[in-house]
Amino acid sequence: MTVASTTPFTIGTEVSCSDGVCGELTRVVVDPTTRALTHLVIGPQHHRPTARLVPVDQVDPARPPIQLRCTEAEFAAFPSAEESHFLAGPDNDWGYENSQILAWPYYGLGIGNSATGPADMGPLLTDTEARAVTRDRVPAGEVEIRRGEPVHATDGTIGRVQGLVVDTADHHVTHVLLNDGHLWGKRRVAIPIAAVTGVTDGVRLSLTKDAVRDLPPVDLAAPGEPA
Repeated sequence: MTVASTTPFTIGTEVSCSDGVCGELTRVVVDPTTRALTHLVIGPQHHRPTARLVPVDQVDPARPPIQLRCTEAEFAAFPSAEESHFLAGPDNDWGYENSQILAWPYYGLGIGNSATGPADMGPLLTDTEARAVTRDRVPAGEVEIRRGEPVHATDGTIGRVQGLVVDTADHHVTHVLLNDGHLWGKRRVAIPIAAVTGVTDGVRLSLTKDAVRDLPPVDLAAPGEPA
């Protein structure tokens, strides 16, 4: 964990890049599985059209209050902070009001759950840039799958991503969680990361709709709750 990830940041503080002011802090983003602050949401200022999602590692702790290591041009290249991709802040005491905090949609495995599957599930999860298959367990911060993206079985679309299931023991992603609007009513379905073959135009699976339907239920802990 970096110094920046443990620093208390005051909402409303002006934020500067190395070559000028770029906005103000409007939200912070936390990882509920590691209880760490991971990103700052820097709100628009003047002509800027949208807020940006900036990793806390970009903050220079030697130059308070909030000085980023990047230039304004580099700041503009950070992804937009679309709040629909996150969950409302967890209820734990983070020192922020609920409206000032967002959480990654990460869910922990429940006690007694065996849904992680066998170690030899096979190679899976593609890198968003290379679109090439890599491995079946990846660190949570390296997964390029976002909440709300469509999920495609081999024979059609089956729903949208609700979140990612993270093993709280090692903080690696094990499953993609479908939202409540998938084809089988309200039953919660978690798809093993080993069944993900690509992330082009949504999440693509090596499974059919029927195979997803037949997956066993999983016991999950919601963000901010103990696993």
